[in-house]
Amino acid sequence: MKIRRRSSNLLIEPPSSATGDIAFNLIVFFLVCASVQPDSGRHQTLPRSEETEQKEEKDKNIEVVVKRQVALVNGDPVQPAEFQARLAALLAGKPRPEDKVVVVKSDDDVPYHFWMTVTSQIEDAGGIITLQIEEEREVQVP
Repeated sequence: MKIRRRSSNLLIEPPSSATGDIAFNLIVFFLVCASVQPDSGRHQTLPRSEETEQKEEKDKNIEVVVKRQVALVNGDPVQPAEFQARLAALLAGKPRPEDKVVVVKSDDDVPYHFWMTVTSQIEDAGGIITLQIEEEREVQVP
């Protein structure tokens, strides 16, 4: 003889006490994944550009060109041991912060550690670093 099964006994509900734990774990997971730490590095304050004559600014600012193994200060090569003292001497006669701007140009193949050393020496000497990314040129067509 066949026994009939009741279909109402087969329906089982999942325990509702576990849903709170799952929701809490998901919240913690997304908070941990979404937390972003700020990039660490040296803070640099870049000066704003002004609509004044560029020629006068070029004469006043100190220009540092960073090559692969040497740094040029206003076009003159300077040894790494003398670099900070030379910059401090050039910046000594400039009392205003606007006059202590040092324009830094660098080649593409400059090692990162050398660039960091040069820029930190500029800051230690009292200079304000500004980076020259591109240079404007006028081309005359005959």
